[in-house]
Amino acid sequence: MQALERDIKLLLIEALNLEDLTPEQIASEDALFVTGLGLDSIDALELGLALQKKYGVSMAADSEETRQHFASISALARFVAAHGKVAA
Repeated sequence: MQALERDIKLLLIEALNLEDLTPEQIASEDALFVTGLGLDSIDALELGLALQKKYGVSMAADSEETRQHFASISALARFVAAHGKVAA
């Protein structure tokens, strides 16, 4: 799961143009929105599209379940591992 979390961190950095961050600076359990990284709804859309392109996952745009998946990198990794196309 650590490799997948690192891949998602790299995807997040690339998709949102966060060049001043490294994967090591993003804690897997930290919140992605409001606190933590402080991402916003536009960032969520861009990250969702990047996840869909890379892993073939899709989520409802505005649901409580989606908010839970986007809570942290580790939550996203669990969702992608369960529902996405991840190379072994």
